[in-house]
This record gives sequence, C-alpha cells and structure tokens, in this order.
Amino acid sequence: QVQLVESGGGLVQAGGSLRLSCAASGRTFSNYAMGWFRQAPGKEREFVAAINWSFRNTYYADSVKGRFTISRDNAKNTVYLQMDSLKPEDTAVYYCAAGYSGLRSLRAMLENDYEYWGQGTQVTVSS
Repeated sequence: QVQLVESGGGLVQAGGSLRLSCAASGRTFSNYAMGWFRQAPGKEREFVAAINWSFRNTYYADSVKGRFTISRDNAKNTVYLQMDSLKPEDTAVYYCAAGYSGLRSLRAMLENDYEYWGQGTQVTVSS
C-alpha cells in the first residue's frame, strides 16, 4: 500500500522559512514525479513544485520560483520542500503527490496524473 506522509508545517512570520518533508513508502518510485501542491481556503488546489524521482529535474510554479526549493533523498524515500521568504499568500494546506511520469517532462504532468496523495500539512504565514 502506497503511503505519502507529510510533515513540517506550522505557523511562521512573513519572511521566515519552513521545510516540509514527504516520506514515501509502499512501492518503488523510479520513473515517478513527486510533486507539492497547495490549497488555500476558498481556492482550488494549485501546483507548487515537482521533481523527478530518478533524475534531478525540477519544475516550479512562477509564484514560488526563487523562494522554494524541492529536493529528494532516495536513500530515505523522502522529498522535501524548502520554503524561504514566505508570504501570507503562501498560507495553505500543502500536499505531497506522486505520479508516473515515464518520459514526460515535469511541465507536462497534470494534477490528474498524480495518483498518490498525502493527507496534507497546514502552513500558516502571518503578516
């Protein structure tokens, strides 16, 4: 059974940093893309960042480019999202997701292509 478990959310002041973790288990994630999505109150879920499991390609939403960094540790089966220079508009529930990418680029992956999802972790940025 595939499990994605997020951790690391919390309350932080604007300009601060948080590091989210996503521990993956239950299968081999070769040729899988690992993504972070977020959903703010009253808004639709949106893409944040993604990384290939087997390669080091990354892809970011314009709203977080230059502030967030996605990385992974294959030995620990864990994906991270380092969030710096946080803004109040970054407040949301953050979800980790995994989807088979094959030869597709991360940019070509749609939200529906991510088949496994975590339960989410709350990030609140105060002004």
